Amino acid sequence: MAKKIPATVVTGFLGAGKTTLIRHMLQNAHGKRIALIINEFGDLGVDGDILTGCGDETCTEDDVVELSNGCICCTVADEFIPTIEQLLARDPKPDHIVIETSGLALPQPLVQAFNWPDIKTKVTVDGVVTVVDGKAVSEGRFAHSVEAVDAQRAQDENLDHETPLSELFEDQVACADMIVVNKSDLLGEEDASALVAKLKAESRAGVQVVKTTMGALPVDVLLGQGIGAEDDIEARHAHHHHHHDDDDPHDDHHHHHHDHDHDEFESFVVERAEITNVAAFSTQVANIIREHDILRLKGFVAVEGKPMRLTVQAVGPRIDSYFDKPFGSNPRVTRLVVIGQAGLDQATITTALQA
Repeated sequence: MAKKIPATVVTGFLGAGKTTLIRHMLQNAHGKRIALIINEFGDLGVDGDILTGCGDETCTEDDVVELSNGCICCTVADEFIPTIEQLLARDPKPDHIVIETSGLALPQPLVQAFNWPDIKTKVTVDGVVTVVDGKAVSEGRFAHSVEAVDAQRAQDENLDHETPLSELFEDQVACADMIVVNKSDLLGEEDASALVAKLKAESRAGVQVVKTTMGALPVDVLLGQGIGAEDDIEARHAHHHHHHDDDDPHDDHHHHHHDHDHDEFESFVVERAEITNVAAFSTQVANIIREHDILRLKGFVAVEGKPMRLTVQAVGPRIDSYFDKPFGSNPRVTRLVVIGQAGLDQATITTALQA
């Protein structure tokens, strides 16, 4: 069976920083062919600024636009399934689909739509990423501008205008596989850490909570979660199931900083000799990931007596491994890349992985 194309759903209130996160992703796609679906809002059209990283004009309604770095941009008014089918009909097909939802749309019904028979065999929900405005949430406002969110809600007659923002926020958190606490630079270290701990406690087991500034999240962390969220819809219970229309909130950032890629995340390589027991090594790695809150771990492992190398990919403590190809003339060495928030105890992690 052909491998399913992964799709990442990015949700969050107006002004949380979804657009900034996606722009950063496009600028750092590293040749990955990404199809981007952006929801339209009223007559505003698509936020053309999101595409500046791709060097192309803004999309127009119902267009599919080829962008200079291999990205595809697709706007969608209300026909989600035909839009997905349109992308799947392209040759070559996208490597990954990223969907930016309306700031007020609940992600649960969108995830459920991936169970549509014609879609389910071809696409899977890699993960749901909920972007939150760290400063606003810490102050109990949930959005940078509550007035702007209320104005957005008032323009959509299909939305429940009585639902408190706090409950809509809880629904977005309930569906998340990763929560991105954006604008973390506007919080002190203590407040940011307290908010991360609070969101972890309020979300499902295994949900990763990361801090960012200006949406600078490494592509290896954002994409490739491998969750299959459409098979897990019952665990993502929403308070509300009201019908929603799709809209495209403009990014609401008013503070500007230098690129924070290297400040907030780090990665390093650990090498070690051959291992003897795959199961024991997987357990060892999972324990190290939990203890040090590692976001991703990936690489190749040499297993004693096996001519093929073992590929290992871990998202949080969830580890996948398979033998992919012979080492051949390459040295039989285990080489693992560790990715996490800045401040990882590299020496301790390295020692533990080499044990």
